[in-house]
Amino acid sequence: MEALKVFRPVRLSRRLFMAGGALALTGIGIRATQANAVIGKAVEITGEVNRKQANLLEGLKAGASLMDHDFVTTGKKSFAALELGEDTNLLLGSETELLIDTFIAGQGGTIELGTGQMIFDRPEGLAKIDLTVRTAFGMIGVRGTKFFAGPSRGPFAVFVEHGLIEVSGGGVSKEVGPGQGVEIAAPGAAPGEVTQWGEARIREAYASAGVR
Repeated sequence: MEALKVFRPVRLSRRLFMAGGALALTGIGIRATQANAVIGKAVEITGEVNRKQANLLEGLKAGASLMDHDFVTTGKKSFAALELGEDTNLLLGSETELLIDTFIAGQGGTIELGTGQMIFDRPEGLAKIDLTVRTAFGMIGVRGTKFFAGPSRGPFAVFVEHGLIEVSGGGVSKEVGPGQGVEIAAPGAAPGEVTQWGEARIREAYASAGVR
């Protein structure tokens, strides 16, 4: 896909990633796997996708169960479609890192996006959930929506297809609604101006997360 040539994920150094104050990955792998309940599954896997669960690193295959504290990574030109509960879907783009910190179906939880890009999709009309997406650039408060998060034409950006989210960073919060997007120039910076996105940019962003 041509769009993948445009959207090369911005890889953060581990030191910078932690310095952003958004992710705490040091606890991954020290919790007992058997204590975790199944909270979802891998629906579709393209290319090289791995999952770290407790101290075990393994290839993630379609149909495999997902649990709290799973750390999922995709390789180059690799994608993953994940389902949490029965109605929340995550699409992970190439060279993406995602930690499912906690998730309770129908209620919400916390997920952490490291590098790469992601599409969060929860159909309209369902009961709202209380979910937080943490990134090195800021936090995204979700109540039930569909949105893209990740590098877009350079900077980290968030675009909302439907619903309403709150993007916070640098002590500033911005509400982003349907058809709107916002950029964050650097970890710890405040979100920029909320703008309407054009069709071309939306297509490019979605393509980088594996939507054809």
